[in-house]
Amino acid sequence: MEQFYLEYDIHFNRPGIMGSITTLLGMLNINIKQVASIGENRRGFLIECSNPLKLDALARTLAQVEYVSVPKLREPTLLDMIALKHGKRLEVVSTEPPTYCFVREELGLLIDFLGDMLKEGGSKLIGIRGMPRVGKSEASIAACVYANKKWTLISSTIIRQTIRTQLSDEEQTDSTVFLIDAITSTSRGTPAHLELLDQIIHGPGAKIVEHPDVLMRDGGYSPTLFDLIIELRQQPDEEIKLQEIASSFSSFDLS
Repeated sequence: MEQFYLEYDIHFNRPGIMGSITTLLGMLNINIKQVASIGENRRGFLIECSNPLKLDALARTLAQVEYVSVPKLREPTLLDMIALKHGKRLEVVSTEPPTYCFVREELGLLIDFLGDMLKEGGSKLIGIRGMPRVGKSEASIAACVYANKKWTLISSTIIRQTIRTQLSDEEQTDSTVFLIDAITSTSRGTPAHLELLDQIIHGPGAKIVEHPDVLMRDGGYSPTLFDLIIELRQQPDEEIKLQEIASSFSSFDLS
């Protein structure tokens, strides 16, 4: 049995829509593994089906239903699974690199999203933008724990100033996630630290960089190196101001 993701938008919310669709799935012998409301007028299903012809029949039938439309019927993606779990679809607000926005009250959603990205493995460079004390470090460390990954501070001011110049053998593994504070690295990093930073940025494994714009501006790194950017705000309309972040750096409280 293969799993698929079905999502439909409701254009006329008459009573019994979900019952009709679940009945159709049952008649086609398609198993429902999970269902969730995604926003006010959208529903998502994780379904199982052993016969692709039945999926084709499902798609053709739903295409004839005037009060719903089906934008997604496919193998489930990470964003699909997040939508099912949290009842909200994450949308890309910018594409170069892909950028996703969160507010602090969505820390649980952010931790799941970031943790699932880390679970996928591979070499990833992830940036987190946000003002001081919004939860950037909190979310990064919690995501590593959720993904069962070791995390190593390369530069940070979480407890005390950290500026690493070398790694132990235990840290040089695919299961290690490197956490980097770009302001600490670019403003106070020694040549040895900057050399290690460059090796990590261009090396294998996952890296999470707080204040990625500072790394690009002061470290000379290209935006194309980043696989995605996360923006975390206290409120949706909060501005992320680099100048104010830099001026607060002397307090050593940038988490």
